Amino acid sequence: MVTTLSSTRRSRSSSAGSRFEYAAQIRISVADFVARGIGIARARRLRGTRPGFERVVWQQMAELGWLGILVPENYGGLGLGCTEMAIVAAGAARALAPEPLTAAAVLAAFAIERGDNASLKRELLEALVAGKLIPALAWQERAGTLDAGVVAARAEPFEAAFKLNGTKNFIAGAAGADGFAVSAQTRDGVALYWVAAHANGATLELEPLADGRFMGRLRLSDVVVSRDCMIASPATAGAALQAALDTTLVIASAELLGVMNRALDISIDYMKTRVQFGKPIGSFQALAHRAVDLHIQRELSSAVLDDAVALFDSDADTARRGAMASRVKARCSEAALRITREAIQIHGAIGFTDEYDAGLYLKRAMTLSAWLGNGALHRRRYAQLAPAAAD
Repeated sequence: MVTTLSSTRRSRSSSAGSRFEYAAQIRISVADFVARGIGIARARRLRGTRPGFERVVWQQMAELGWLGILVPENYGGLGLGCTEMAIVAAGAARALAPEPLTAAAVLAAFAIERGDNASLKRELLEALVAGKLIPALAWQERAGTLDAGVVAARAEPFEAAFKLNGTKNFIAGAAGADGFAVSAQTRDGVALYWVAAHANGATLELEPLADGRFMGRLRLSDVVVSRDCMIASPATAGAALQAALDTTLVIASAELLGVMNRALDISIDYMKTRVQFGKPIGSFQALAHRAVDLHIQRELSSAVLDDAVALFDSDADTARRGAMASRVKARCSEAALRITREAIQIHGAIGFTDEYDAGLYLKRAMTLSAWLGNGALHRRRYAQLAPAAAD
């Protein structure tokens, strides 16, 4: 029977020194849920369909407590940390679950939670935790930047409301989203607004990704939002967005780890069973050495991710968090791409076919590694942030 995170959380709090046991309980719960119906066959079936995931599964994730891991308890969440969220994200990624778990329950949820509109936060976060709302964060307008302050969209005062104009690109989780947390420039700086998916003047266009999911482009033309729909004022929006982005980089890295873990497991199993010249191909020295190299890449990624979640669950300052977020995203992006590409080669001709699962993991690694900046971008960002983080 699949257990909820709330029940395992009670187990954790009832005994001292049970952090590792608690993490093991979460892993078992996630693995059980994945085994009971959100496996690779479902991901294959949903490719290219809209919205690309199933609301019934989203509701099941809510019932398990996944959507409220990072949401404070006073908003109906569990008030846990990146350690727990990373375990769930990695487990779901092993099955290539298409639900926008990280996009909605981390990126959008974190930005909303860090806002300063208490009543709107409560309304949105409680609905998210209950599985009744799928929010998406519409912050990015051009590629190649992680600066949330680079915003051309504008919010102009209009009677007792605001009128929003502009275009937001690369919106993760846009397909099926019930609304968008939209960043826009005001006379006092960048603010964050809640825009319902079907608001007058809001047009959503979906762009297919390599793995069969979608990114969104949101066009805003004189979209009127009330003052009560300002999630974060200019005083808090910048910090809220940056915190949300850095936290999401860590959890996206956990997804990449889940993808590379499964791709490597598939490859090793194949090397044990595929026979050539009367021997399993895993006994051939060249392939054995390659498998060891890939195993090292996976272990390095896992170690850096462990460091990252521990740092984010501590009281580390913004500079250290930013540097660590880029470090882990760069490491996991490069490792996942290498492992999934070499998985194709290890399988030979069968690996190139669409019917074989190895290719699906490569495609998910491609989209995740590019999301919120690839390895090269994050190595540059780390070089810029690391000196300040060391002070």
